[in-house]
Amino acid sequence: MLKSLSIVFALLFALFAGFQYNDPDPELWIPIYGLAAVASVMALFGTGRPWFFWLMAAMYVVAAVYQWPPHFEGFLLDEMGMKTLNIELARESGGLGICAVAMGVLGWLVQKKG
Repeated sequence: MLKSLSIVFALLFALFAGFQYNDPDPELWIPIYGLAAVASVMALFGTGRPWFFWLMAAMYVVAAVYQWPPHFEGFLLDEMGMKTLNIELARESGGLGICAVAMGVLGWLVQKKG
């Protein structure tokens, strides 16, 4: 289970990082998703400890809460482009939340394995 999820998470976060290439602030978001991809590879090869993944999960949760929009307008409209700042902030917060959940799952699986 750990190996399968590590591969899925690594590919997912590498894809997320790639999607940020055309973002207005790729220098921020590519490393955020890239770090999650690297952490997933660490879990795959058994080089990460549970506390590392839980710390990463906590950092992503804090960032997601900080990034949450002042007024939630949803994540999607009829098209993928940014319609309002609140929608963009919600999407960014959601991405950080996905990272947090993935890191928490990896921390739990690494602890369970070890």
